[in-house]
Amino acid sequence: MDQLTVRFVWGIGLNLAYVAVEGAAGFITGSLALLTDAGHNLSDVGGLALALFAFHLARRQPTRQYSYGFRKFTIWASLLNGLLLLVAVGGIGYEAARRLAQPPQIPGGTVALIAGIGIAVNTLSAWLFYRDKAHDLNVKGAYLHLAADAAISAGVVLAGLLMHWTGWHWLDPVIGFLVLSVIIWSVWGLLGRSIRLALDGVPPQIDPLEIKRAALGIHGISNIHHVHIWAMSTLENALTAHLVLADHVNPEEAARVKQRFRHALEHMNIQHATLETEYASDHCNNPDCG
Repeated sequence: MDQLTVRFVWGIGLNLAYVAVEGAAGFITGSLALLTDAGHNLSDVGGLALALFAFHLARRQPTRQYSYGFRKFTIWASLLNGLLLLVAVGGIGYEAARRLAQPPQIPGGTVALIAGIGIAVNTLSAWLFYRDKAHDLNVKGAYLHLAADAAISAGVVLAGLLMHWTGWHWLDPVIGFLVLSVIIWSVWGLLGRSIRLALDGVPPQIDPLEIKRAALGIHGISNIHHVHIWAMSTLENALTAHLVLADHVNPEEAARVKQRFRHALEHMNIQHATLETEYASDHCNNPDCG
């Protein structure tokens, strides 16, 4: 079992145990803050499990029917994770609005104690994914959710203490609204990027103009067109393009030109490139040839 899988398993186990404790405490005390936080944590457990499943599915070898393999499932898993959080937002918002009109009597000290445990659990879980968050969208999503959960738990602790000291029980549904804000803030960028990749858009970290400049900077390439860039997974990107070679470039030199361009693409985080070559004197009626 590799290290990233171990971290996923630990993250799932820690959060699942805390969800059970926090959910039970929420039902016993009637605290919406604890129940919504437990629901949010449960959605993170589902997200972690989904990301782990996608991570292992992406390692499966291509088949005759799926020639690219199953790498793209990592993108769909990230998208589904974001959508699940938005569904949770609707339920939390409805219940928070209902309770704001008639705040129930909540034992603030108990709420603060349970949420304090949540800070430790979520901080530890987020730390498990800190190192890999810059390399994989699924891992980044897991890290963002867990870090947001730690912040939410801190807010619940503060609200619990204030309810205990002042008797302001209306703070319980207010915290529900704050949970909504944190969830929307944390998931918005992740969801937007996931949709972009799911629609085969150009990955955000890749600049098509930079690719064109790199191509034109290689001796023997006079133009590049029909450029298509997409994500094969949350880790791998692909490109297809037509390279227009100068007329003096012979077939042997053309192979070296393509190899130099592939090497440049690797430095721009494009691991799979399919390149077609043609010559400047060839006639092309397609507008993309310009």
